[in-house]
Formats: sequence, structure tokens, C-alpha cells
Amino acid sequence: MIKVGIIGGSGYTAGELLRLLVNHSDVILDFVFSTTNAGVQISKQHRDLVGELDLEFTNQVNPNVDVVFLCLGHGRSRSFLEENSFSDTTKVIDLGNDFRLEEDQQYMNRDFVYGLPELQKDRIKNGKNIANPGCFATAIQLGLLPLASAKKIIDTVHVNATTGSTGAGVMPGSTTHFSWRDNNFSSYKVFSHQHLGEIEQSLQQLQTSFTTPIFFIPNRGNFSKGIYATIYTKYEGSEEEAKELYKTYYADAKFTVVSDEEVNLKQVVNTNKCILHITKKNGMLLITSVIDNLIKGASGQAIHNMNLMFGLEEKTGLELKASAF
Repeated sequence: MIKVGIIGGSGYTAGELLRLLVNHSDVILDFVFSTTNAGVQISKQHRDLVGELDLEFTNQVNPNVDVVFLCLGHGRSRSFLEENSFSDTTKVIDLGNDFRLEEDQQYMNRDFVYGLPELQKDRIKNGKNIANPGCFATAIQLGLLPLASAKKIIDTVHVNATTGSTGAGVMPGSTTHFSWRDNNFSSYKVFSHQHLGEIEQSLQQLQTSFTTPIFFIPNRGNFSKGIYATIYTKYEGSEEEAKELYKTYYADAKFTVVSDEEVNLKQVVNTNKCILHITKKNGMLLITSVIDNLIKGASGQAIHNMNLMFGLEEKTGLELKASAF
């Protein structure tokens, strides 16, 4: 059994991580660290766990767990690792953005591997520390990896993607509270979103000649979970060739599939799946990519990485069905 610790246990990603881990056949949940909720029953914060988990938050860490998940929010994982030591055998999976870029992946005595299984499964299997990808980055990269692998990104890439309100975190803000978000729609960080760096890094890993810009417009949707991304770029081959390219690239992928039918968010919410749809119009290849931002875009992907690191069957604890109605 894998002994697990979670750092930063009160947010949305930690809540989804807990929901999945309590039903994982190879895991023992050792501790959930939260300075603001120490001594409080976890099920009081995460009400979906009532009757599922009899454990309290703690402000103490066990340095000898087999794996620790960092759910601290962006920019806080480095300082936590500086202030809290773990054994040399403890694996770290960071769900923040501290170690995703190559220049940040060597830190203290830990070397981090970028944890996108569809890109570098073997490196993840042999890794001791994982930088979990961002949610937008996951949806967009999965839409572009086959093209980059075939060296077929030849022109500007345009992306328009909409995320649910859980992507903004559990604490309400001026653009996240219900009365503002309900019946509303808006864009933010246009052409400058922080996930662009990791997307470009991965595409250049597969297609070293890739230098074309990615124009990315992120949107706030008035729903809770999911990312719906549309990606388009010039493509010289036929639609049939593109579909075959994508289906071949993802032939062995456990969670990413190519659909011949148009896709929608309800097909993936509450699952670890990414579903892609490919079509070509007027010389442009249009790729639609849908994921659950908190599962495939965060906690589910983190568990997928854990399964790979510990030699488990990839789908363990992640065989989830959407409620597509």
C-alpha cells in the first residue's frame, strides 16, 4: 500500500484528490495538512466525504510517507519544501506551477519531471518528483501534441478556451462569486496566460523548429467544472490524414480519445478523460478538446502520475463515468 500525504487540503484540487484517493485500492491516506483547519474533520470542509473519511486535518507532516501531493497554489511549493523536509524516498507531486518549466525543475535535492503522461510516460515512470501540468495547458497540449510530433505545426496557432469557476480556486473574488459569474461571460489574461510557457516548452520538445506564436484567449464560463477549448491552425494535409494522425498518436493513451462526433463538456466532467474532435475547413485544422479542469487538468492527472511512478495499472482509482445527461 502507498502511504500518501496531502499538503494544502482545503481547496478544490485537494477535495477532488481526496474524493479519488479514498476509493483507490492501493492507497492509505496518512495525513492531510492544513494550517487553517488543523483539528477539524475533513468531511466538514469537503461535505461529499461525509461517511467516507474519518480523518482530521493536521498541522504536522509525516516526513516518511511514500508520496506527498502539494496542493498549495501557485508559487508556494518552493517555500514549503524549504521549510519542511521529507525523506529521500518520498516522491513529490506538485499541483502548482513552481516546477513546470525546465529552468525550474532542479530544486534543492529534487529533480522534477513534467507530468503529462501523453508526452513522456517513460520519464514519469522513472521520476521521483513530478510537476503536474496546468489545466488549460493540459487541454491545449493534448490538442496539439500529435501535430508537433509529426512536425506539422507550420503557422500561427489560435486557441479559445473557456473554464468553469472552480478553476479560480475556492476563495471567492470579484470575478468568481456567484452573482457576478452567473449569466455572465468574460475573457482574461488574453495572449498572456501563465500556461503558455509550458505549452510552448512541450511543443518544442516534439518539434524543435516550432517558433510560431500561440494566440490564446482564456474565458470564464458560468458553469462549475470543465474546459472547452477550440484550437485552429493551417494544415496542409486532408481531414482524414489528420484524424488518422491523432488516432495513431493516442492509440495507447488510457484517457485521451479521438471522437468522430462533435464533443461537449458533459462527456468529461467528473472523469479523467480528454476527448478530442478533429475537422478541417478552409485550409484550417480545427481541434476541439474537452476535459474536467479539476480531474484531468489537476487531481486525476496527479493520481495517473502516481500510478505510473509506483508501477500500478494506469487507470487504478480513475475509472470514472461522466453523467452525460
